[in-house]
Amino acid sequence: MDLNTGFLKNDFYSSNWDVVVIGAGAAGLMTSLELPSKLKILLLNRNTSKRSSSRWAQGGMAAVTRVEDSEDIHALDTIKAGAGLCDPEAVQMFVESAPRLVDRLLKLGMEFDRTSGKLSTTLEAAHTHRRVLHVKDRTGKALVDVLNEQVDRRDNVLHQRGIRVTQIWVEGGRCLGVQVLDGPALRWINAKAVVLATGGGGHLFANTTNPIQAAGEGIALAWRAGAVIEDLEFFQFHPTALKLNGAPSFLISEALRGEGAVLVDSLGESPVAQLEGKDLASRDQVSRALFKAMQKQKVDHVGLDVKSIGVENVEARFPSIFQRCRELGLDPLKEVIPVAPSAHYWMGGVYTNLKAQTNITGLFAIGEVACTGLHGANRLASNSLMECLVFANQMRDIELNNFQTSDLSVKNSSFKKVNLRFSKKQGTQYLIKEIEKLRQLCWREAGVDRSQRGMSAALAKVKRDYENLLNEPLLNLVFSQSKNAINQFDEIARRDLNLLLDLTNRQMASALMLEACLFREESRGGHFRDDFPNSVPFWQCHTRQVKGMHIHTRPVSDMFFEFKNR
Repeated sequence: MDLNTGFLKNDFYSSNWDVVVIGAGAAGLMTSLELPSKLKILLLNRNTSKRSSSRWAQGGMAAVTRVEDSEDIHALDTIKAGAGLCDPEAVQMFVESAPRLVDRLLKLGMEFDRTSGKLSTTLEAAHTHRRVLHVKDRTGKALVDVLNEQVDRRDNVLHQRGIRVTQIWVEGGRCLGVQVLDGPALRWINAKAVVLATGGGGHLFANTTNPIQAAGEGIALAWRAGAVIEDLEFFQFHPTALKLNGAPSFLISEALRGEGAVLVDSLGESPVAQLEGKDLASRDQVSRALFKAMQKQKVDHVGLDVKSIGVENVEARFPSIFQRCRELGLDPLKEVIPVAPSAHYWMGGVYTNLKAQTNITGLFAIGEVACTGLHGANRLASNSLMECLVFANQMRDIELNNFQTSDLSVKNSSFKKVNLRFSKKQGTQYLIKEIEKLRQLCWREAGVDRSQRGMSAALAKVKRDYENLLNEPLLNLVFSQSKNAINQFDEIARRDLNLLLDLTNRQMASALMLEACLFREESRGGHFRDDFPNSVPFWQCHTRQVKGMHIHTRPVSDMFFEFKNR
């Protein structure tokens, strides 16, 4: 039977699923394709549309496809960008798998740009060779469209949109399923395994290139379930997001700089001239250089000059960026594009091994929500989309014979109507304002430039605000719901609950991030503190956070990386 057309709602809830995949960006979609076809897979997407951070990715995917390049060089570039915190075995698996995954994508129907019949590649920051494959400046969208089409063809995958995961079900150290809010109904779904593919947390910050759903929800879900969280202090701030009054932040791909565009400050000089790689130095270095220049000159942006690329190349290679600028009244061929650093990518996340397995049996994490050891303290440009594919590919040999499920009977379920309300008089508006205040706080105290004083005060406030919400009856109902219960919310209760979950998940993820930032008393990669501005050998280690334990460290793997062509 075709699950996508033949399953009724009751069948969907009464079924014993082999795997529940949470999130339908590149990581979730590719995981659904790579899991063995004999497994029954439920793909849950909180969005009713096809929005995901993956679709917003402009630059491309890094893989060695040119004869003058090599996997060893790609590995060295990745390790150098990672500022001493990359785990070598993760890097080795990644660079060796990436070319094979390019072939896999081509077979699935991905149409990369080509020049004279050969795959086109571009140069991006901190790469020593042109190895970034692309589809104009819409690579993420092209990838997600191809994967969506393939998932829709699979008889063993049921893709359900508009369903929010509210808890991960764990008993005795084993993951048994998830709790979901499906429209007005709060209920449980059982499964032998669960895969987190919820994306990152850029929207924790006021300035970000990420969509609104990238707010650290997967981190909060995993931490509450008892999963190990690593390296949350390392957040990548992309140097060049559009900065225009009244316009939403929009990523201006660094592939433009790879093709010859240059950064200029308000005096018409280069703000990155002192960096070894200048305009193509690593993202953390460029972002800090721009931040300092903006502070010194008391402006809120610098300029990106693309005129040297030429009109034909800009329009052909970067149509989305060119069109977006024109819509906002900018002509990039006549004036500089105003840009500023913006929260872009979370290097930290849920700790996994090379098989994407967390410390909880049956719980996996793939994509930006995961911390695999690949990126270290700073991600190399265009390694992220490919990471989704490489680690999803690791799921192809998953064996679930020893994994347990728990029986949930729809017939024996108890139904309860819920008309509770959020206790504050302002209700919805209060929660929306609190979310925005939290975003401003995180940007101000945990953005590009950090210090002990600001972060300590911010952490205390976030914890206090979070604890004040824990006794809300709506939240208590979620966290105390029995496995056979089905709670049916009226419209106002459902709206309040969704916003409460949004706020408390953001508070939890923000608090964990701030705690990690305060713990690491140095500057490294995507973590810069003006009170500890230098890297310290003592801190060449990963930070770890686990529910019920004090924050601690894990050593970087000391595996010797065997380069084949030194």
